Amino acid sequence: MALSVSRRLIRSFGSVLASGSCDSSSIFCASHGVIASAEEFSAVSKGGSSSFAYRRLSTLTPESSGGAFPSDVLSTKPVVASERKIGNYQDLVIPVTNFHNEDKGLMVLAGDVFDVPIRKDIVHRIVLWQLAKRQQGTHSTKTISEVSGTGRKPWNQKGTGRARHGTLRGPQFRGGATMHGPKPRSHAIKLNKKVRRLGLKVALTARAAEGKLLVFEDLEVPTHKTKNIVNYVKQMENTKKVLVVDGGPISEKLKLATQNIHYVNVLPSIGLNVYSILQHDTLVMSRDAIDKIVERMHTPINR
Repeated sequence: MALSVSRRLIRSFGSVLASGSCDSSSIFCASHGVIASAEEFSAVSKGGSSSFAYRRLSTLTPESSGGAFPSDVLSTKPVVASERKIGNYQDLVIPVTNFHNEDKGLMVLAGDVFDVPIRKDIVHRIVLWQLAKRQQGTHSTKTISEVSGTGRKPWNQKGTGRARHGTLRGPQFRGGATMHGPKPRSHAIKLNKKVRRLGLKVALTARAAEGKLLVFEDLEVPTHKTKNIVNYVKQMENTKKVLVVDGGPISEKLKLATQNIHYVNVLPSIGLNVYSILQHDTLVMSRDAIDKIVERMHTPINR
């Protein structure tokens, strides 16, 4: 369960350090349940107030702090936090584990990516955009000039008692043309990059708030056997469908181990999208994937 790091508490770290109640290399305030490393998080002065420079490094490990983490926080038991309001842009501290459920330290999730206000309307627009864009649009019907057949007039204009016709390829005849039928086209609709980026932030925020966002040290599996992945998923509580996201290309072992399981899908971080997140109730991301997603969300949009 993620712990929220309030920037108001961060501003109070200066007075705590001045009183000598916390160590200079690492900061731990038990009353607030906040852990931060002074080497990894620098206070940046902005208009008289300070905030975390989490963009430089967002990983906390026991090695980086010299073993200053309390044992109860680094245990495998979930850390209980008080109820918090979603959408306050607060940085989140989440434990890091792996497929073997081993403790791998902590990681800070950027508040402007994983704690934004929930906007159902934005998610709805993005789902419509994705479903429309992925349509092939290869539907096609034949016009009167494309239908195979003769161009001869079927019978005389007058004298037969029948209706007058000039061709048998018209739409009123069997096997004839189709009027105003579909032609190959693109069904894609326009959606601004800002809206698409916000939708991904909302989806990530929803999974983090539900406690369904798991951060793994890496996605290395010992073998390509499917039964290992099945056992790993069984250990997850209340999990029916899992989306595994890695920072780079998917390893061959993980690809082979998951390709025969319909409830486990893998994606690289560049392919992470809102519709895939909504289709899976649990999101598993590696450290590298988190860093690349945050970097992509912080990259300015080219106009």
